Amino acid sequence: MKLWTKILISIACGILCGFVLGPQVEYIKFIGTIFVNMLNMLIVPLMFASMVSGIASIPDKNKLGRVGGRAIVMYVVTTFMAIAGGIVLSHWLQLGTEMHLTQATTLAAKPLPSPTELLTMIVPKNPVSAFAEGNVLQIIVFALFFGISLNLVGQKAKIIQDGLEAISSVMFRMTAIVMSFSPIGVFALMAWATGSFGLDVLLPVLKFLLSYWVACALFATIIFTCILRLLTGLRSWPFFKNMASVIATAASTCSSSASLPITLQTAEQKLGISKGLASFILPLGCSLNMNGSALFQAMSAIFIAQAYGIELQVEHIIVLIMTIFMATIGTANIPGGGLIMLSLVFTSIGIPLEGVAILAGIDRLRDMATTVLNITGDTVCAVYVAKRENELDESIYYRELSITEPAV
Repeated sequence: MKLWTKILISIACGILCGFVLGPQVEYIKFIGTIFVNMLNMLIVPLMFASMVSGIASIPDKNKLGRVGGRAIVMYVVTTFMAIAGGIVLSHWLQLGTEMHLTQATTLAAKPLPSPTELLTMIVPKNPVSAFAEGNVLQIIVFALFFGISLNLVGQKAKIIQDGLEAISSVMFRMTAIVMSFSPIGVFALMAWATGSFGLDVLLPVLKFLLSYWVACALFATIIFTCILRLLTGLRSWPFFKNMASVIATAASTCSSSASLPITLQTAEQKLGISKGLASFILPLGCSLNMNGSALFQAMSAIFIAQAYGIELQVEHIIVLIMTIFMATIGTANIPGGGLIMLSLVFTSIGIPLEGVAILAGIDRLRDMATTVLNITGDTVCAVYVAKRENELDESIYYRELSITEPAV
């Protein structure tokens, strides 16, 4: 039985166990916590070693800039599409008109950083501190400069490049070991989440949750399929089929960072993306490309505004779009990171922060779809760039379907 099949079975069994046992499943939560910790311990060394070796393996300096530019443009375009889609869909469905929020919670929201402050925050003044704190954005910036410097030094730095490639290989092997325990960890996580929240908490916002899940599915099947078919000429079914284990891992861990090791492995071994490009683009997208988070924050803002009877004007929508875009860049790619930034989005246009407390009740279930859309968007971008750079092995991409030619 394939690993992703085992994970899906574990998710179903965990949900059933949570409903049957209820809050008593709290006693097995530690098993899921151990599994997530095991995944998290892989993130920093794997991300740094893979990204630096990926950058250093691109000898053409012009190509390095071209690859990064294409990836960032795709990130920006898909993020704005997610924001716009969330706003339009929420206005059309009128999700919050039947909702009456009565709970009052005081939440302290930090002011949204300005563009100059954001740039200052992502440049590490102490890379050792960035590694110790797990500051992904700062690690990526340091890895970017380190990789470019290795590239410029050339042969003299070959020993360092070889060492980082060796570390990357070791971390991939460690990833395989950790993932062998994933069905047990996933079972514990899902049992705890279901047993803790239950249907009583989910019912008041079930319409919003289901609508968000549908929106994520539509965005993935329509937008990502169009990117694959129109911009790369590739069929979408092999992509989604090969991403099954990544999607299952992302849904269970609710963390793009925790899913990164298996995402990198899948990109190279099942999608045919060259190691250099995958190691450069996917860690970058892990922090900069948050399609699922952008969609959630847009839908949440409109949903809570409607629930309070707040009429949003055009200027509010403009501020909302720009705030969400900046907030998603700074969203921590860990479980619950979206709620932290959601308070900033609400504050920017005067939406009561009590709405964040209500949405927190379904955050774990919401975060499942968010993370899946985030990592899927990262990988679609990687496939697009790899295809444009002629670094996509289509024999691997179509391997299990015995198809060697792209769709016409």
